[in-house]
Amino acid sequence: MTIHRQNPPALHATPGYHHVTIADARRTVYLAGQCPLAQDATVVPGDVLAQVDQVVANTGAALTAAGATPGDVVRTVVYVVTSDRTTLSAVWERFTTSDIAAAFTTASTLLGVAQLGYPGQLVELDVTAALG
Repeated sequence: MTIHRQNPPALHATPGYHHVTIADARRTVYLAGQCPLAQDATVVPGDVLAQVDQVVANTGAALTAAGATPGDVVRTVVYVVTSDRTTLSAVWERFTTSDIAAAFTTASTLLGVAQLGYPGQLVELDVTAALG
């Protein structure tokens, strides 16, 4: 299976992701929103970056369970409880330098939101992967 990522010349430059991702896939993997929950289902303590680290670990485990890798990801949506652009940039930087960094070279969206599902939750990651 081949995944084609492109930035059309008529669109603005991006900080690492691609505007368009095209995959000829036989199977598609949809992960539930990956939250900063430890194995005991509690929100990990710490700031948003500590929570990103847990989301990275959880996403890696979910992708592995599906037989996928970060390189198979064709779409990500990152939700962060903040209206601060500096925080959004820090979260993006943490994800794009993490063990699942390849997942963020694809079509990606980063959003600041008012709240997420768990008390104290500051970040969530929505992931779609394509397998040949």
